[in-house]
Amino acid sequence: MASHVYDFILGLLCVLLVTIFTLYRYGNIRKQHVVVTVVTLIAWYFSFIIVFVLPLDVSATMYKQCLTDCNISSPSSPTAAPATSTPVITTSTTEMSVAKRSIEVDDASCSCVEPWVSLPDVVLRVFWKIVYWSAQLLTWLILPLMQSYASAGEFSVLGKMRSALISNAIYYATYAVIFCVCLIYVATRPNLSINAENLKVIGITASNTWGLFLLVLLYGYGLVDIPRALWQSSHAHYMLNQVYFKIAKISMEHSEAEEKFEDTLEEVRRAAEAVKYNHPYRKYVDTILKKCPDEFVKSLRRNDDYVEYNESDVSIPTEKALIKMHLNIISASRNYVRTQSQKKMLIQKAMTLEDDIANQNSSNKYYKRSAGKYNGYFKIIYSPKLEWWWRITIRPILLKLASVVLAIFSVMVVWSECVFFVPQPVLSLFAIFIRLGSSHFTNVSIEVISILVLAYLCVCAYRTVFKIRVFNYYHVAPAHQTDENSLLFSGMLLSRLTPPLCLNFLCLIQLDSHVTKEEDVEETTYTEIMGHMDVISFISDGFNIYFPIAIVLLCIATTLRLGSRLLHCIGFEQFIDDDITQEIVDEGRNHVQREKVQMGREQARIQRRSDWENTLNRSQLGNRPCVPLKEWNDYESCSSTRKNRQAPIHSQRTTSKKGGARTGDRMELLSDQDVVEYDSNADYDNAPQRATNSRNIFNDL
Repeated sequence: MASHVYDFILGLLCVLLVTIFTLYRYGNIRKQHVVVTVVTLIAWYFSFIIVFVLPLDVSATMYKQCLTDCNISSPSSPTAAPATSTPVITTSTTEMSVAKRSIEVDDASCSCVEPWVSLPDVVLRVFWKIVYWSAQLLTWLILPLMQSYASAGEFSVLGKMRSALISNAIYYATYAVIFCVCLIYVATRPNLSINAENLKVIGITASNTWGLFLLVLLYGYGLVDIPRALWQSSHAHYMLNQVYFKIAKISMEHSEAEEKFEDTLEEVRRAAEAVKYNHPYRKYVDTILKKCPDEFVKSLRRNDDYVEYNESDVSIPTEKALIKMHLNIISASRNYVRTQSQKKMLIQKAMTLEDDIANQNSSNKYYKRSAGKYNGYFKIIYSPKLEWWWRITIRPILLKLASVVLAIFSVMVVWSECVFFVPQPVLSLFAIFIRLGSSHFTNVSIEVISILVLAYLCVCAYRTVFKIRVFNYYHVAPAHQTDENSLLFSGMLLSRLTPPLCLNFLCLIQLDSHVTKEEDVEETTYTEIMGHMDVISFISDGFNIYFPIAIVLLCIATTLRLGSRLLHCIGFEQFIDDDITQEIVDEGRNHVQREKVQMGREQARIQRRSDWENTLNRSQLGNRPCVPLKEWNDYESCSSTRKNRQAPIHSQRTTSKKGGARTGDRMELLSDQDVVEYDSNADYDNAPQRATNSRNIFNDL
């Protein structure tokens, strides 16, 4: 038993490490508040941990079912089940080593294999209670209030709490409507009474109904999008056009966000200059300035003088105006940073895809990068030749293979969702696999099948949560670019999806007796904690069973991209094969080319400065070497001094009288110019006009 507990703890620690890594990748742990980090970590951890714990619960349930069929009580049960004859349990050394029991009852052989992690029922009961009620507390109370509190513009704790409650009024109203409908239904039923137990069931039913509705929507998108995205990722040309399209759209959003951010900063500047430091509202202005960039704060004119203020002065903003300004600066800075980081990541991805296309016809099979060498974790063994074989040959094949396998898996999920409520014959494919594993294989096979199915369901639901974008309010981005508001929102959604996802999985494998209408079926510990929704029959026998069939319609709509086509028709441009899309793709390509030119100029400037500093370090001025200098004029003075010491007297006089000022002027003019390569085919007669056009083109860089 001790080894089983250690294995269970080891599994929990592995899931914790995966959760910490995911949170570190998406969030910015160093800058975000520690409370946000801890709460988000708990919400994500309880959502990820079901992939490991629920299969153990299923395996233990199948083991108890096997013992029940053999009329043998579970080892954890204090009393033995009644039997018509005395069972004979024969064991051997080999069987004990694998925890296998051979039971003979009425000349019928029955073999039950103990799970590799066998825990007492009380441990799983306590664990599921902690997971379920923590998820409910997080998703309905803590996370919504924290999310609205972090985005509120008020300056006091009481004001932020009041704003958080008001902003979540609609959110709580949806839950209250479902709860009231269920309560009215119970009140009108003569055979049901309103007591504490029924109220708990009503609350659980309302929460699961809300979560199941959201879960079906996410399934309908994720079951189709994941295989399709993998297949499209194997085609570099298609992905490059798609990235160009995204770059053009995000560039427009970035320009709008930058303009709004600058306008908001200008309002803050005027408020900071109007509200003196001895004004009662100065503390509000200081709070707003903490949300502004450091360069902007340093550029503000300091108001160090004691200035008497007039409260009736119209130039001083009111408290409501400062609250609105605070809210605007939070939103504007968040959108500006988000669009800037997304644009950089998309441009980097576009450059990588351009490298893939350029290296497809490489004769020597060496991968050549346009932006330097690979600096990842495997740079020691990741040679250019190995990189070519991986990115050009092996990776596309693996992506296509994974796409086909997951497409088949998605079809199996959709089929099982439509027929899991049919008890006989068993039509749910996953229920068939679980029963085959329990009868012909070992409990390890049951756990492996359960982990694979549950992991894919979680990926379909959770990936959509991480991918969807709710206007400019919520967006999860990797590379530490997710703000606190989006982290809390994602934790809230994951916590809400966890209970209905577990119940839906148990229905798929037909381990819920109230769905299959079978008797003498062992229930999982999770079902014992959750209970059944029999109090509200139209939900337990109707919505929870038949609503998942809507996945078929949603998958068809996602396959045909009906949502994207509808948005495209009403003016929201989507990546669809038409002339407008091609124009946006060309615009994105031009953005990437301008970015590459700017990056090349920046690298050349850095290289020239480095070369000059190295040259100056090696030069000698008497016994004192010339140190690296920042200005070209300094270099000229150092160089001219050295020349004066080595030149003849008449040369020194000439230089001192004529060349000093003019040479300094020439060096000063040259310091502001870029190196221009000579082109024999260039038309230098129209050079001034082309230079003017170039400056107009690159004004936005």
